[in-house]
Amino acid sequence: MRTTRPALAAVARRRALHGWAYAAPTALLVIGLFVLPVLLVGQMSFSDWPLLSGNQGVNAPQNYVDAVGHRYFWDSVVFTVKYTVIATVLLIGLGLGFALLVQESSRWTAVLRTSILVPSALGLASASLLFYALYSPQVGPLSPLLQALGLADGPVTFLGTPDSALWSTVFLVVWRFAGFYMLLLMVGLQGIPHEVLEAARMDGANRWQTFVSVTLPLLRPSLALCTVLCVTGSLLAFDQFYILTKGGPDNSTLTVVQLIYNVAFQGQNDLGVAAALSIVVLVVLVVVNVAQLRAMRTGRED
Repeated sequence: MRTTRPALAAVARRRALHGWAYAAPTALLVIGLFVLPVLLVGQMSFSDWPLLSGNQGVNAPQNYVDAVGHRYFWDSVVFTVKYTVIATVLLIGLGLGFALLVQESSRWTAVLRTSILVPSALGLASASLLFYALYSPQVGPLSPLLQALGLADGPVTFLGTPDSALWSTVFLVVWRFAGFYMLLLMVGLQGIPHEVLEAARMDGANRWQTFVSVTLPLLRPSLALCTVLCVTGSLLAFDQFYILTKGGPDNSTLTVVQLIYNVAFQGQNDLGVAAALSIVVLVVLVVVNVAQLRAMRTGRED
């Protein structure tokens, strides 16, 4: 029995409706939780919008001029980029090293995997509060321990100088996220066919040559994912610095997101300028992520 064209068209329409029905909940969430807030922030960025007074009318492009001209804008940008580079290099490097170390299944590697991964189960705010107590020279155990070992003459202020505050925060972030990136990269390593590695060894390649010429190229998708996640998370860093340093000492650890918070809710109370800063950050994130993905795609084509 031959199926008529109207019947085929009806089947296609039903399948299309089923597809839209499955996609509708996700689409509504994206529209409600991302698209509409971005549109509202865009409106704020072109308006005179004090925190307590609401929309006072369009004042474009004054908010963007004030945002870029803020006395802490460029300092926060430089610090955020510096922190992003340090955190990304350490997290990807340690994550890959841990993944190579524990990729083979055994009793001791199972224990090691769990030990490295456990901190990832802790929320970043909770971890920051934990390290804030550990770093405290009054109640924390680290300062007395260093003094007892003869490594310090007096109380150690881990958050008292710009460099020590930065590296203390980086240590927290590495402790918290290294296991997460280890897991992502370990999945990538285990997805590499064993036959490919065996063929490289049979061709006379040593461990280092196999790693550089075979493992790393095949691991590029996992490395791209980790890099995008790490760079994005670092550029949007807020919790750890807000809890540990409040941007200090002397605004030396002020990130761009902290600056947005301060402009919106502390002192200036200007949602318009804060929205303009947010749009700038959003544009930079999109450009950076597109550049990273394009670079990885070009590498794969080569």
